[in-house]
Amino acid sequence: MNAHVNKPLETLPVFSFSGIQMKTFHITWMTFFVCFFGWFGLAPLMPAIRADLGLTKPEVGNTIIAAVSATIFARLVVGKLCDTWGPRKTYTALLVLGAFPVMFVGLAHDYTTFLLFRLAIGVIGASFVITQFHTSVMFAPKIKGTANAVAGGWGNLGGGITQLAMPVIMATIIGFGYTKPEAWRLAMIFPGVLMLIMAFVYFRYTKDTPNGNYDEIQRTTVKGEKISFWKACADIRVWALSLAYACCFGMEITFDGVASLYFFDNFDMKETEAGFWAMLFGFMNIFARALGGIVADKVGNQYGMRGKGLLLAGLLLMEGVGIALFAQSGSLSMAIISMITFALFLKMANGSTYAIVPFVNPKAVGVISGVVGAGGNIGGMLMGFLFKSQSISYGQAFLYIGGIVAATGLLLFLVNFGKTAVVKTAETELQTA
Repeated sequence: MNAHVNKPLETLPVFSFSGIQMKTFHITWMTFFVCFFGWFGLAPLMPAIRADLGLTKPEVGNTIIAAVSATIFARLVVGKLCDTWGPRKTYTALLVLGAFPVMFVGLAHDYTTFLLFRLAIGVIGASFVITQFHTSVMFAPKIKGTANAVAGGWGNLGGGITQLAMPVIMATIIGFGYTKPEAWRLAMIFPGVLMLIMAFVYFRYTKDTPNGNYDEIQRTTVKGEKISFWKACADIRVWALSLAYACCFGMEITFDGVASLYFFDNFDMKETEAGFWAMLFGFMNIFARALGGIVADKVGNQYGMRGKGLLLAGLLLMEGVGIALFAQSGSLSMAIISMITFALFLKMANGSTYAIVPFVNPKAVGVISGVVGAGGNIGGMLMGFLFKSQSISYGQAFLYIGGIVAATGLLLFLVNFGKTAVVKTAETELQTA
C-alpha cells in the first residue's frame, strides 16, 4: 500500500539513521562486525592456545580449516533461508545459535574438543550472506554495489579490529591475576555476549524489505516467480564469481587466521604486537571494499556488466602479484608494504564481486549470494591445507596462492558477465522475488 514511499533507496547517506533502509543498513554491518569477533576472535589468541593445548603445526592448520569449512554449508542454507524465511529471522537465529560455541569454547581442554568448537563457530561466517542480501533488498540497482561493498567492508573491519582487541582483552584479564590459559578462555565470553545483544537489536529494529517483513507483505507477493536453486546455479557467471570470491575473500579469511601467527613466528613479537600488524590488514576494510563497490558501480553505469567483470579480473590479477611479493619479503617493513598493497586489491575485488552478484539473477539474489559466499569459504578451506603442511613454509604457501590468484584473474578476462544485462529491471524483479 505504501510501496511508493518505502522503495529501495537510490543514494547511500551513510550518516543517516532515518528510514528502515538506512536503519537496516547500519544494523546489518554492525552485526556482521560483531560476528567477526565471534568467528575470528580465537585467531589472534592462537599463540597462547597453541602453547596451552600443545598443538602441532598440522593441528593448528586443521583448526584454521575448520573455522572456514563449516561456513560453506551454512552459507548455502542461509542464502536459501533469506529468500524464503527472510533475512531478519535468519540473522536472529544465526546469532543466537552461534553465540553458544563462542562463549563455551573455553571448555575445550584438548585438540579434539577445540577443533569441534572451532567447527561450530565457523557457522557464524554465514552472517555475511545475510548482510549482502539485506543491503541488496534495501537499495536501488544503481547504488546496490556501493551499498553492499560499504556494509561488507565495515563489517569485515571486525576481522581486523579483533586481531588487536582480543589480545588486549586477554592481557587485561591476565592483569586481574588470571593465568594465560584461563585468560584466553574468559576472553571469548565477550564476543558471545555481543552476539546475543545484536540478535535482539536485529529482530527488534530491522525489516525484511523496505515495505515490511515477509509475513506482512505476503499477500502482495507475486506467486510463481521463485527461481530454483539448480536453475539459478546453471549460469556460468555464478561459478565464475564463486571462483573469484574464493581468491579474494578466501584469501582474506585465510590471512585473518594465520596473520598473527606469521608475524609472531617470523618477526619475534608479542601477541599484542603481532595482533597490531594483523589488524592493519583487516583495517583496510574501512575504505577498500567500499572503494571496490563504488568503482564497480561507476564502471557498470558506463560500460555495463561486461565492464564490471573486466574490473574484477584486473583486481584479482593485481592481488595475486601483491601476495607473491608479500611471500618474498625479507623484512618487516617490506612485508607490511606488500601486505597493504595486496590487501587493497583483495578488498576492492571483494566489493567488486558483490557489485555483480545482485544482477546475475534478481529473482534468486539469496541463492546466488549464498553460492558465491560459499565459494569464498571453499577457497579459504583449500588455502588452509597449504598452511597445515609440514613440508611447506607459510611464505611458500603465500607464494603458491599468489600464483593461483593471478592465474584466476587472467581466466576471468574471458568471462562475459554482460550476456543478459538485467540492471534496469532488477529493482522491480527483486521486489517480486
